[in-house]
Amino acid sequence: MRHTWRWFGPRDPIRPEDIAQAGVQGVVSALHHVPNGQIWTAEAIARRQAEVAMASDGRPSGLAWEVVESLPVSEDIKKQKGEWRAHVAAYKTSLEHLAGAGIRVICYNFMPVLDWTRTDLRWRRPTGARTMRFDMADFAAFDIHLLQREGAAQDFAPAVVEEAARRLQGMDDAARRGLADAITMGLPGSTEAMDMGAVRDHLAEYGAISAERLRGHFIDFLSEVVPVAERLGLRLCCHPDDPPFPLLGLPRIMSTAADYDAVLGAVDSPANGMTLCSGSLGARADNDLPAMMDRFGPKVHFLHLRNVRREADGSFFEDEHLEGETDMVALIAAVLREEARRRAEGREDHVIPMRPDHGQEIADDLRRGGQPGYPLVGRLRGLAELRGVERALSVTGAFA
Repeated sequence: MRHTWRWFGPRDPIRPEDIAQAGVQGVVSALHHVPNGQIWTAEAIARRQAEVAMASDGRPSGLAWEVVESLPVSEDIKKQKGEWRAHVAAYKTSLEHLAGAGIRVICYNFMPVLDWTRTDLRWRRPTGARTMRFDMADFAAFDIHLLQREGAAQDFAPAVVEEAARRLQGMDDAARRGLADAITMGLPGSTEAMDMGAVRDHLAEYGAISAERLRGHFIDFLSEVVPVAERLGLRLCCHPDDPPFPLLGLPRIMSTAADYDAVLGAVDSPANGMTLCSGSLGARADNDLPAMMDRFGPKVHFLHLRNVRREADGSFFEDEHLEGETDMVALIAAVLREEARRRAEGREDHVIPMRPDHGQEIADDLRRGGQPGYPLVGRLRGLAELRGVERALSVTGAFA
């Protein structure tokens, strides 16, 4: 695997030299300041490449921007409303500019309204570490009582509805605002967080868009952009839904192996691939991550390696990288098998980029602040553990 690290640009408290000290080989980044649906200009891309390549003292960092995460798909494209055709055209132009800059892997998602969703961005563990959590009762309190979505209570188990009402009674105004802010914060690094009014407006515009219709919109989008990516030698890789089940009455269409089968099969191209995120997919008990890696391996273009601990009501929290529900050793073994198969085929992309996804805030992270889920020390620990598993399997040949 090629070890990479997500960086949010100059405003990230983690500096390029810190990333280099982690021993990674490349950087994952994006132009978070560019509004969704707008063109990523060649000049802006070159500027971010220069920022990655330079340490804070002006010396070379030894790093390069290798993976885009994310080139966002606008809500207009997902709904096929408003300026969606212009946004598709802008997306194609952005792909042209990224290819011209030598960047080949582009991660994105197709989640409606809310992207990755958590109810607590810094949940305290018994050790004092902080991690991200999705609590079903807290989400129900938001959906039923704060957002006041019509019919919301019908989407939750009766015990969750009852607990949500109890939780709400125990929240003061600050706690209610904190819950709403955590849920609506948007993509990591994005400047496009939504307020409650914006969420309600989007839900109204989605109206009766079913899972089948949303998947059709996705396939329409791919039919437009995948030929461009293939011509340019790019690898598009769709990130799974996070969490991988419906929220706010909206469909989620990239949550299971069957979902990926449908979309990858509908636009069959080496440029149409998958970001295998073990944490997102691992929040569902029916997703077998090593089996999914074996099944979709030829089209897995990017790896997010993290782990979650599931609870009976659908809640989960982000556990340590080698803990949680996913057998990370078996998953990495499946990755190494796929890389060996690619080498035997002579594929240029036989080494798959991965990044240690998220991490618990530990030690100095607790004082540093920064983007929730992306601490320095917590990710360093995760990367060291993942690298150790990879090295042990490689040296012993135990992955075959």
